Amino acid sequence: MKSFINIPENSDFSIHNIPFGVGVFNKEYISCCTRIGDMVIDLATLYDYGFFDEIEGIDENVFEAYTLNEFIELGKPVTNAVRLKIQELLQENSKIADDEKTIEACFYDCNSVQMMMPVHVPNYTDFYSSIEHATNVGKMFRGEENALLPNWKHIPVGYHGRASSIVVSGSEFHRPKGQMKPADAANPIFGPCKQLDFELEMGFIVNKNTEMGDSISTTEANDAIFGMVLFNDWSARDIQSWEYVPLGPFLGKNFCSTVSPWVVTLEALEPFRVETPKQEPEVLDYLKFEGKQNIDIKLNVYLQPENGTENLISESNYKYMYWNMAQQLAHHTINGCNVEVGDLYASGTISGKEKNSFGSMLELTWRGTKPLKLTDGSERKFIEDNDTIIMRGYAEKEGIRVGFGEVSGKVLPAK
Repeated sequence: MKSFINIPENSDFSIHNIPFGVGVFNKEYISCCTRIGDMVIDLATLYDYGFFDEIEGIDENVFEAYTLNEFIELGKPVTNAVRLKIQELLQENSKIADDEKTIEACFYDCNSVQMMMPVHVPNYTDFYSSIEHATNVGKMFRGEENALLPNWKHIPVGYHGRASSIVVSGSEFHRPKGQMKPADAANPIFGPCKQLDFELEMGFIVNKNTEMGDSISTTEANDAIFGMVLFNDWSARDIQSWEYVPLGPFLGKNFCSTVSPWVVTLEALEPFRVETPKQEPEVLDYLKFEGKQNIDIKLNVYLQPENGTENLISESNYKYMYWNMAQQLAHHTINGCNVEVGDLYASGTISGKEKNSFGSMLELTWRGTKPLKLTDGSERKFIEDNDTIIMRGYAEKEGIRVGFGEVSGKVLPAK
C-alpha cells in the first residue's frame, strides 16, 4: 500500500497503522481522529461527507465525541471496517486523493491539533507481568532466594489502580507527598517523595461491557481488546515501600499515570506477534492459550532535564512479558468481575534481561546505588523536579512500521 500523503521516513504512522484518538481542531472543535504521517484526519467531518455510509452498524456520527468510547463499543466488525475504509481512502488514486474540498476540511498538520485523553477510563488495573522486573525488585527487597513470591508463576498478579488520575501525554503533575520511613529511622516522616520513578508499561483497552458473573476466556480476549497505548505508571518508591504491606499500592501509585494519545489497534499489530516465553510450571486450564500472544514492540525511555537534551536511558521490548494480554484479561474476569468499555489494563513494568533494558529507575540505578550519568554531567538516582520522561514505542518488520508516537510527562515540585 502506498498513500497519496507524504509520509516521513521512519514515521510511526504509516498507512499500515491507522490509530485512533481524540483531538481539538482549530482550538475549539473536538472530534475523534486518526493519523497518517504528520497529518491528523478529522473523522467526524469525514463521516458527515458520507465516506462511511456503506459500513453497517454505524448509524450516527459517533466520531463527534470527546472520547472514543462510543465508537469502540460498536465492536470489531464495525471498528475494523472503519479502519480498513480509512486505509482505502488514503491510498494513491483513491476517491479523495484529488478531492481538495475533503482534504481541506478533514486533514490537519499534527502540530496544529491538541490531542486529548483518547478514552474515558471507567476502571484501571495494573498488572505485574514481567518476570525480569519482578525478579529484580524481589532481589532488592527480599533477597535472591525469595525474589519471586510463590504465586507469581501461577497467576498474573495485579491490583486495581486509580482511573481519575490517568492523564494524556504532555501533562505535568506535582511531586506527590506522603509518609516514608527511612531505613535508619525509628518512625515514619512526612514530606515530598524522594524516590520518584517512572514505570515503562503498555496498556490495552477493552471494547465491551460484560455482566457480573461472566468471564472472558483467552480465546475470546482478542475480540474484547480494541487496541493498545504506551503507559507511564509513575511510582513513589519510598511512599510505596512503607505502605504496601499488607494491602499493596495506594498513595505510592494513585497520584498520576500518563497515557499516549493514539490507540493502536490489535489488527495493526497483528504482523508483529511472537511466541510468549515458556511458562513453567504449566498454568491452570483457564490460563492456557493458543497462538502467538506476545507482540514485538521496541520501547525506548528518555530522561530530559529542564532546558536540557534527551538522554536515552532504557531500550526494552514488550515481547519480554511473561504473562500475555489474553491471560491477563482471562484471569481478571475468571471470578465474574465485569468489565466496561474503555477499561484500561496496564502490563506492569516491562524489563528485559540486560541492564539497559530495565523499565524503571529503581532497577536502572539499583535502588539508587548506581546513579545514571547524563550528558550534561549530572547524575540521577531517581527523577528530580522539572525532569521530563519520554517513552516511545514501535513495531517494525519487513519494511512495515507501526508505532505509538510518544508518551511524555513532566514532574513539577510538590505543592
